[in-house]
Amino acid sequence: MTKTLAIYLMSGPETPALAEAAVDAGADLIELGFPFSDPLADGPVIRRAAERALAQGMRTRACLECLAETRARVDVPIVPMTYASLLEAYGYDRFAADARAAGATSLIVVDLPVEAHPELERVQLVAPTSTDERIAAAAARTDGWLYLVSLTGTTGARAELSPALAGLAQRVRALTDVTLYAGFGISTREHAAAAAALADGIVVGSAAILAAEDGPDALAALVRGLRAGLDSAVPA
Repeated sequence: MTKTLAIYLMSGPETPALAEAAVDAGADLIELGFPFSDPLADGPVIRRAAERALAQGMRTRACLECLAETRARVDVPIVPMTYASLLEAYGYDRFAADARAAGATSLIVVDLPVEAHPELERVQLVAPTSTDERIAAAAARTDGWLYLVSLTGTTGARAELSPALAGLAQRVRALTDVTLYAGFGISTREHAAAAAALADGIVVGSAAILAAEDGPDALAALVRGLRAGLDSAVPA
């Protein structure tokens, strides 16, 4: 079974070209960051990317335009990822409709509890600290796949894959057969292979943002390495 490679990029003028390079190199899904001024789940790399995006004028409408431009260049799922305050200000129903119209496949709202706004179709997240009850609720309501947050803390590249991921994946597998993608701290080919042996795919954020700072070719090189790691993984 082919493992899914999701690449996170922050919305910006250069993002459509970066997304195209990532997909050409083997990415299966683009997570598109809509910047927020106080991103509690994000580490320093994505925080800085959000600050740069905001300084470039990337507010919600501009991000939706970026989404549409990205959709015109890639034919893979695109999933905006942001925080509830942005949707609160823009309007939940309005955001959902406008994002879909611009080409979004689903949505991730990092800090929106599973029981809040049940009408809003979105990918749910679970973490090592989630109870079995919360995992079951998230799995029942998630849109397409479940995001395994592999560690307790913020996003960011790590030297080693989180040891908590194996236990989390095992717990979730015992509760649901929904598709599982693992993220947070995955940054190398070796991480990709190890994580994909536990899940159906991976999400790479901070490492992708860092590579993207050096342009499409650097991002493509990272993606090719991650793709090779995934393709070498033992099936989950």
